[in-house]
Amino acid sequence: MLSNTEENYLKALLKITLLNENEQVGTNELAKHLNVKPATANDMLKKLKEKSFVEYEKYGKINLTDEGKTKAIYIVRKHRLWETFLYEKLDFSWDEVHEVAEQLEHIQSTKLIDKLDKYLNFPLFDPHGDPIPNTKGEFLSIYKKKLSDVEIGQSCKMVAVRDNSSSFLQYVVKLGLGLNNQIKVISKQDFDGTIEIEVEEKKSFVSTKFAENLFVI
Repeated sequence: MLSNTEENYLKALLKITLLNENEQVGTNELAKHLNVKPATANDMLKKLKEKSFVEYEKYGKINLTDEGKTKAIYIVRKHRLWETFLYEKLDFSWDEVHEVAEQLEHIQSTKLIDKLDKYLNFPLFDPHGDPIPNTKGEFLSIYKKKLSDVEIGQSCKMVAVRDNSSSFLQYVVKLGLGLNNQIKVISKQDFDGTIEIEVEEKKSFVSTKFAENLFVI
């Protein structure tokens, strides 16, 4: 049995690995993602290594073992199914579901999760556009292209967000943006990277940091 904290580490490792296109994760990067000190992350990684969930040397690169990856994917499956349930069935907004799902994802009943999946009609994506793993641990590839990659004059469609924090999601809504919205890049400022976008004939200016956190196709 893993503790909630250990499960959070495995989930974070999987997320960072996928975002980095399967490159190895460093201790400092993991610590920053979890908002802990590198020494704290190192102590937890020792425990996970002893349980055969990760491979790594002190302050070196980290790899999930096959067992660790399987466990991490299952935690992600639970989290995203709970987010979808809260959003679709209990009328939580998309900026509210993450924190609640963080608590619910540690429920261990496989039967409950499989029934939840069936009840929701086997969704492929959660409210933030992230793919939901199926019972075999399979899921669609995450998106790689970001709004910041779109050239001036080009249009794209918003399909997911990289940042699931309430503050970011609320800002997205404030700009009139949502999943599947069409976005046109009007201009980019060389000085500070500010990007002018147009959504449904409404123009707004966003930062590079913002554009780095929107996945588009």
